[in-house]
Amino acid sequence: MDRLKEAVSRQKTDTVSGPTAFPDLPDEERRRAFDGLRARASSPVLEARARVGLDRAREGVAAEREAMARRMAQALGLDAPDAVAVADAVQAPAVDAWVPVLFVSSSMPVAVLRTYAGQLEKAGGVMAFRGMPGGLTRVGPMAKLSAQILRIDPGCEGPACAMRSAQIIVDPLVFRQHGVTRVPALAMIPGDPAQPYCERGDDAPTSPHLVYGDAALSGLLGEYARLDGKTEVRDAEARLENR
Repeated sequence: MDRLKEAVSRQKTDTVSGPTAFPDLPDEERRRAFDGLRARASSPVLEARARVGLDRAREGVAAEREAMARRMAQALGLDAPDAVAVADAVQAPAVDAWVPVLFVSSSMPVAVLRTYAGQLEKAGGVMAFRGMPGGLTRVGPMAKLSAQILRIDPGCEGPACAMRSAQIIVDPLVFRQHGVTRVPALAMIPGDPAQPYCERGDDAPTSPHLVYGDAALSGLLGEYARLDGKTEVRDAEARLENR
């Protein structure tokens, strides 16, 4: 026992020796070292492996997106064929298309959110939430709220219910990106507002204007046009009027 205690005591007091900082090399040696790193030969094998890995990652993102669409469709009460349609319908808009994005909150009355969903469906717009009721770790409450918003008949229950095609996203980053401080608020975003975080760069386009107000979507679009935004809202207004 004494020898064991002595061995444990030595183990506690022993320290591992080794360098704890970069060596202080002369400037000439440091320059040669960095020049050697810059002049290293490229490896076609490694580049090919990197391209294969990138392609697989893209395929994985696409598969995950489809799986998430299926799970959300199931939570909303859609049957399997409709779930595939939901996944296929979420296609990125044209790069030069301006998409109306309405920033809302789960604290708003469901009746108001339902009205906005009907208007956004006609205008080809997106409804954006900052977070999910109950927290981001709980999908159930958000799925239930989405079903209440998108069901054409509010009294319908089950997988046979007809649903609106308006898109709902949960994206705290897009709120921060556009500086949204209260809801409802309207922005016009070029491209795909529902683009995943991993595919969105730091230079993602932002709305030239931001309109606040508890008004119908047509009124918000009209106010946006008044702020020198007639070009951005032209297509959305035309769709809203013609349907």
